[in-house]
Amino acid sequence: MKGRVNSEFGEVLINPDVIATYAGSVAVECFGIVGMAAVNMKDGLVKLLRKDSLKHGINVSIENNTISLDFHVIVAYGVSISTVAQNLIESVQYKLEEFTGMKVDKVRILVEGVRVID
Repeated sequence: MKGRVNSEFGEVLINPDVIATYAGSVAVECFGIVGMAAVNMKDGLVKLLRKDSLKHGINVSIENNTISLDFHVIVAYGVSISTVAQNLIESVQYKLEEFTGMKVDKVRILVEGVRVID
């Protein structure tokens, strides 16, 4: 379902792919996030996604003009996962609400792996 924003000029429809791409760009800017992950359900393998396919690691659902997000991320080795997750939730919630004008109801972080960064 697309998000709807009403203004005095008319109605704006926001595609969930746009929200996912923006949320992915916000996520990779957060300290401790190595990148987004793609999970192969058949094999149970996790793959680090390239910068141009960030939206594939994010599931977006929009109901009653509120956004819910699921992030599949890979975190850096040696960082506090709970601190990184809380930072990601706060950053994404603030920036998406400013970007879309819609409320972010839920952000779930699914840590799929840990990588050493150089």
